[in-house]
Amino acid sequence: MKPLHDWGLLILRLGTGGLMLPHGWSKLNRLIEGLGAAEGVKFYDWLGLGSTASLCLTVVGELVAPILVLIGWKSRWGAALMAITMGVAAFMVHWEDPLSDKEHALLFFFPALVLALMGPGKWSLDRK
Repeated sequence: MKPLHDWGLLILRLGTGGLMLPHGWSKLNRLIEGLGAAEGVKFYDWLGLGSTASLCLTVVGELVAPILVLIGWKSRWGAALMAITMGVAAFMVHWEDPLSDKEHALLFFFPALVLALMGPGKWSLDRK
């Protein structure tokens, strides 16, 4: 049963991290464009730090953290950052929206939470 457990964590890690990367990449591009635009960065300010800082934190949660999860280095930290970012998206940004609008964030939130709790599995840099 243990080998299946390790395979499951590997597949969950690669799938969740890999599918999150395009979202993080688009947020990075949005940040770069906003920094160069006259009107500045437009983004949900969930901590009261400003739109630019909030978008920077989102880039960390949707681009940097998934890379950590993918390579299996500091995986629990990366997964926790992903879960926090997706939790904010689902439970704060889209709180009053119908389930169909927050479903996407939730579909990333739960696997990231599982990875944060269970760790990366046998096949990761964390295990070396």
